[in-house]
Amino acid sequence: MDSELFERHYSEVVAHERSGHTALLEDNLLYVWGGYMSIADNEVFLPSDEIWVYDLERGVWKAFSMNGEAPPSMSGCCSCFLNGHMYIFGGCDDNGQTNQIYCVDLTDGNYTWKKITHKKGSAPSPRDKLSCWVYNGRIIYFGGYGHKLLSDVDSRNRNFIVDEASWLEDVFWGWNNEVHVFEPVEVSWSQPQTFGRAPAPRAAHAGALLGNRGYICGGRVMETRTSDIHSLDLESWTWSEIIPASTAPVGRSWHTLTSVSDSTLFLFGGLSVDCKPMSDGWVLDVETKKWREVEHPFKNKPRLWHTACSGKDSDVIVFGGSCDYILLVDTGHCNDALVFQMQPYPLFRICEDYVAKNVRNCEMLRNQLTLLPPKLLTSIQRRSLFYRPSRKHQH
Repeated sequence: MDSELFERHYSEVVAHERSGHTALLEDNLLYVWGGYMSIADNEVFLPSDEIWVYDLERGVWKAFSMNGEAPPSMSGCCSCFLNGHMYIFGGCDDNGQTNQIYCVDLTDGNYTWKKITHKKGSAPSPRDKLSCWVYNGRIIYFGGYGHKLLSDVDSRNRNFIVDEASWLEDVFWGWNNEVHVFEPVEVSWSQPQTFGRAPAPRAAHAGALLGNRGYICGGRVMETRTSDIHSLDLESWTWSEIIPASTAPVGRSWHTLTSVSDSTLFLFGGLSVDCKPMSDGWVLDVETKKWREVEHPFKNKPRLWHTACSGKDSDVIVFGGSCDYILLVDTGHCNDALVFQMQPYPLFRICEDYVAKNVRNCEMLRNQLTLLPPKLLTSIQRRSLFYRPSRKHQH
């Protein structure tokens, strides 16, 4: 793996610091929504009627107003990108966990929210800190922490573990390992029967998709944090556990897992078993079942409850999160973007970056820019904005 990595946060205006937010990447644009930040001694949800967009080519942030049936401000929801739309489900707002689903078109520039009312099936119980995969036009959700009525808790199976520290009359909170499927075309919910040994109920785990398999790693399971990894075949609905053939990362929650090739996953950060914010990075080869720790220059930037997106040329873009123990008041939320280069770049990108980075200080390069084809010249000009001198951020 190429060791060159970049820290990108050079625009005059940047998105607010936050944790527990959601982020999606499409066409070199990073969309950031929701989450919460600390103001004085208070934890404050970020507005639900605004979305921040980061242009990865130019290093520029812009904020856009949103309208329509906006969801409540919240953290811990689960988001995905499907057919040009961002879908969010679950999360925790001022009234606790929710089981509502919303979508917004990210392609038309209007950013109009729509609350979805399903026509078939039953929605999952309210929950947050869950994960999802998009496969064959459907959204498959797994796990999370939330509440159920006593009448809905079946003590004979282990798909819901009650948190003994939290209950209210006939309402119980706890962790689950349920699999639910949302079909946007039919606007329906279903719960497939799964086979094999399912992972223990959990929340604040990490998930990623490779081929027809959804992977989950670690998370909080009752009073501990794990690093086990499981996959669900989304054709046969069969669970399998991956037993590592090498040293595995320590147990953690609030980390991220990102696909970086057809057979590898990248794990970053999280909160360890002893509540230590982590900054380590690991690559798992799902074919050899071997973990490999990755050296990188962000060791002094621990992150938890951040987001990670797969970008151009297998880059992984980590945004936001906390650099401190997140259960502390006035924790250290972040708003920088850490870009991990996971594969060698194509020659074109290497040349483009070199010219864009050095054109300001090299008269020879500046004089030759006019010789470039118009399309390439425009690309270089856009890219050079990214490498402009850092300016003071405005919040």
